[in-house]
Order: sequence, then structure tokens, then C-alpha cells
Amino acid sequence: MRIKEIIVVEGKDDTTAIKRAVDADTIETNGSAISKETLMKIQHAQEKRGVIVFTDPDYPGRRIRAIIEEQIPGVKHAFLSKEKTIAKNGKSLGIEHAKDEDIQQALSDIYTPKTDSETHISIPLEVLIEGRLIGHPKAKERRTRLGEFLKIGYTNGKQLQKRLSIFQIHREQLEAAILQLDLEDNKE
Repeated sequence: MRIKEIIVVEGKDDTTAIKRAVDADTIETNGSAISKETLMKIQHAQEKRGVIVFTDPDYPGRRIRAIIEEQIPGVKHAFLSKEKTIAKNGKSLGIEHAKDEDIQQALSDIYTPKTDSETHISIPLEVLIEGRLIGHPKAKERRTRLGEFLKIGYTNGKQLQKRLSIFQIHREQLEAAILQLDLEDNKE
């Protein structure tokens, strides 16, 4: 299953389980206190590719769903029962404990298949270097501002190419954003 929408999960272990079961990109909320920046990223993802919220079947998971649904109407939801998310030791539950087939089944009726034209947008590394987004003393500060400008959130240098691809940022959009950063820098 190659999924067009970006799947919102709670943490890294959930991302690992999703990527093990299907071909999809994820956004992690990192707990039930969703930051404003994460909500902006989810909103942007909804506008670009659509979003599927796939959180744990517990109180924090329901709380995350409610916050996202209130702030970003129209997102899709995938669900797994508590029985299908219990850890082998029986002490915790979560998407990260689910079987691949259960994850695939939960997503099967709601996802949009990813087409080949939507797959990978690759920004050459040279563009990132020339834009002073990596390998430059002010690269971190520029990536922070770039993340705000493009509504993709902050990312480190190693993950920047991937984040640009996930949010389907084309080279022209990136170059326009870099030009804006340069104009702001020249004003200082």
C-alpha cells in the first residue's frame, strides 16, 4: 500500500510500525500536548496531501484526535481496537504493538493510493548548500525561518531534503523562499 495522505501518529515507535506495514509519510505529535508548530504542519499537510489521524485507542490518543479535528476539519481517521494494540507483555497499548495486517486493514478503506507522479520530489543538495541551508554558520537559523515560511516546521540539515519532499515543495518554491530569506538578511 502506497499512501498519498500523511499519517499523524503519536511517536517514533508508531512511525516505525506504520512504515513497516505500508509506504507512507508520518508526522509525530510527540504526546498529547500538540504544539502550535505541529498543528501548523498538520494543517499544511492537509492542504497539500491530506491527513489520516492514526492515534492510540486510549485517552491521550482520543484527545489528540479531538484537538486535530477541531483545528483542522476534514482530516480522515483510522482506528484500531485496544485488543489489536496491546503489547505482548500486556502492560501497554499503542499502534506500535499492532500487527502489520491490522494496520493495513485499518487504513484500507480510507487511504488514497499514491500515484507515480506524486512520489518523490528531489531538491539537489547543491541548492540547499547554495541557499545556505546546510554547511553554513547561519544554516540552522535560516532553516528555522524557512520552516516557518514554507509551513513545514523546523528540521535539521540531514532531514531537510526529506521534509521538502514530504510536503511536495518544488525547486521553484524553495528558491523563492531562499530569495525571501536573502532579502530579510540584507535588511539587517
